[in-house]
Amino acid sequence: MHDSRLRRFAHRLCRTPNRLLRWAAARRRAAIGLMLRGICYGTGTGLVSLFVYWFQRHG
Repeated sequence: MHDSRLRRFAHRLCRTPNRLLRWAAARRRAAIGLMLRGICYGTGTGLVSLFVYWFQRHG
C-alpha cells in the first residue's frame, strides 16, 4: 500500500514543472540565437527597402 496509484500520480505531477524548466533552460541558447538571426534579417531587409525607396526617388 506504500506505493499507490494516487501517490505515483501526485509525484509525477509535481515533477512536471521541473521538467519544463529544465527543457526551457536547455533550449534557451538556441532560442536566443534564432531571435538574434530574425532581428538581423529584419533589420537588413528594412535597410535595403529604405535604400531602394530612396534610390527610386532620388536616383
